[in-house]
Amino acid sequence: MNGARILVVEDNAWDRELLVTVLERAGHQVAPAADGTQGLDLAARDTPDLVLLDILLPDLDGLEVCRRLKAGPDTAAIPVIFLTGQAESDQILAGFEAGAVDYVTKPFRVLELLARVNVHVELRRVQNEVRTLHGILPTCSRCRKIRDEHGAWHAMETYIARRTDALFSHGYCPECIPLLFPDLDQDSK
Repeated sequence: MNGARILVVEDNAWDRELLVTVLERAGHQVAPAADGTQGLDLAARDTPDLVLLDILLPDLDGLEVCRRLKAGPDTAAIPVIFLTGQAESDQILAGFEAGAVDYVTKPFRVLELLARVNVHVELRRVQNEVRTLHGILPTCSRCRKIRDEHGAWHAMETYIARRTDALFSHGYCPECIPLLFPDLDQDSK
C-alpha cells in the first residue's frame, strides 16, 4: 500500500506527536493540526486521503469539524475516523451521524489504529478508481491506450485489470474477420 496523506486533528500535543510518529513510520504523510479551525484550513488547502479527528477540541468540537468537512464539495468524500476518550454509545453514534466512518478509543492501540487507517485508506483508493472507471477515461485516438491519474499511458486491458476484477478473453468481431482473414470464405460457414 502506498502512503496516504493523513490529517491529524488533535489538541493534546503529546497525542498529536505520537500519532504523527506512528503514521509516518507506517509510511504515511501526516499534516498535524492542534484545533478544528486549523484542521479545516489544512483540509481545504491540501485535501487529505483520511482525517483522524479528536472529538473534544478547544474551538470547534470534532463533530462540527466533521459536519463541515462532509458539507464541503472537495472534502465530503474524505473518510473521518474519530479519536475519542469517550466510549459511550451516544457519543460514538453522534460521530457516525456527523459523517465519520469509524472511531478509535483513546488511549489507542497502535496496531488497531494502523489497521483501521489502512482499511479506510484502501477503501478510499478503490472508490476513487471505481469513480474513474465510471467517469471520463482519456484515451489515445490512435492506439487506444488509457491515461491514468498520474499521466502515465497504459494498454486498456492493463489499466482495467489493475483496477477491477475483470478478466479478458479474446476473439474477433464479425467486422474484423474479413479484414484480417480476406481469404476466409465466410459463406461456407
